[in-house]
Amino acid sequence: MSGQVLPCSPQEIGTLFLFEKLTPEQLGRLCCDGRVEQFEAGPVYTEGDPATCFYVMIEGTVVLSRRVGEDDVEVARTSQRGVYTGAMQAYIGDRVQQVYLNSMRVTEQTRFFVLPAETFAAIMSEWFPMAVHLLEGLFFGAKSSQLAISQRERLLALGSLSAGLTHELNNPAAAAVRATSTLRERVAKMRHKLRVISSGPYSREDLANLIDIQERTAERVAKAQTLSPLEASDREDELTDWLDDHGVTESWQIAPTFVQAGLDVEWLDQVAAAVDEEILPGAIGWLNYTVETELLMTEIEDSTTRISNLVGAAKQYSQLDRAPYQVADVHELLDSTLLMLGGKVGDRIKVVKEYDRTLPKIPAYPAELNQVWTNLIDNAVSAMNSAGGEGTLTVRTALVRDQLMVEFRDTGPGVPAEIRSRIFDPFFTTKPVGEGTGLGLDISWRIVVNKHHGTLQVESVPGDTRFQVLLPLTATDNETPEESA
Repeated sequence: MSGQVLPCSPQEIGTLFLFEKLTPEQLGRLCCDGRVEQFEAGPVYTEGDPATCFYVMIEGTVVLSRRVGEDDVEVARTSQRGVYTGAMQAYIGDRVQQVYLNSMRVTEQTRFFVLPAETFAAIMSEWFPMAVHLLEGLFFGAKSSQLAISQRERLLALGSLSAGLTHELNNPAAAAVRATSTLRERVAKMRHKLRVISSGPYSREDLANLIDIQERTAERVAKAQTLSPLEASDREDELTDWLDDHGVTESWQIAPTFVQAGLDVEWLDQVAAAVDEEILPGAIGWLNYTVETELLMTEIEDSTTRISNLVGAAKQYSQLDRAPYQVADVHELLDSTLLMLGGKVGDRIKVVKEYDRTLPKIPAYPAELNQVWTNLIDNAVSAMNSAGGEGTLTVRTALVRDQLMVEFRDTGPGVPAEIRSRIFDPFFTTKPVGEGTGLGLDISWRIVVNKHHGTLQVESVPGDTRFQVLLPLTATDNETPEESA
């Protein structure tokens, strides 16, 4: 949809927060290459259409929406001057499909400063080359994160585990979003600081020294070791004193960041020796932005790695896209189940793994064995929760009489002798009404005994209950498992 083209005033667009630091010449170029458009209430562009323009709102109200299934879901509504949307990824070029990622409409007469996508890309590359490189890296990193997060839809097949898993995924995803937002602010400040430095009285040698220090600082951040709270506090005090002594403002804000990055007074002495005294405060400020961006990118990397690990565990647990009957490593199945149940196990129950890694892979129905592990772990956790919520869950594997044994041992109150013979009966449960169906152990018994030709047994005294699953090492004559990937 096209709006009414109006005169463009460099003074007016210069009041928008995106452009407030630009020079009169730069504002003039924006007005020359862009335009001001006024739209009446209604749609402006549609999600999925080619992204041809970058929009910055001057006045009015915009509503952004995303298509989810058959519905348009509103994701933002604002009247804040200077908000921007549209072809925000034009600077990446044809490495990604340049389409609008949402739909925009206005609810009243609204004016925008509109910049053609190709002009926006050219100006970004020309005015902020370093920022473009940083944003490109951030974009492709965030894209990988989004791909991992999108796989959460497949986790619906996990039934009661989905809520806990979503919680586990949301924590690192939220951390990545927060870090990304903060990183965007830091990059903007770095652009401003770069502009100040480039226009200052710095010699070519000074600038070369700054860049060299920046590179070495980034390397140091990557190797930073975690300090104890007492060590970190002491170092903060040392750094704050050093910064104050060298005329660096906001030392109380910079010092904690430098400590987190592994920098110390000795390192700052090296920086002071490498640059002239009059430019030291500016150099420290520049290094602070460098450290902050490195730390934020590390946080994004850690968060997206956590998401990737969780998604991998979910695929392993659910056995999506895998043969029902295959040669499997029980340790991989146990690990994925423990990871999926991490939220339910909680922090007060200690999990101990005693694996015999020399055990061979076995023919099995992995998805169904994961169901067995889930039932046995759930029962163990429930038993320990009933006794105060603390305890130890030990998962052990071993070779027993030419069979592979998986044992789940808990420190709960135990299974009374008078009901021990009934716990595998259908609908028998010791859990309170509404908390158990009485089918978990019955289903587990059927999977182990009927489907895998194995054995499921229990040994229990107060404080030491052991459920043992014994599985054959070879397939029966009428079954041929597929090799696992």
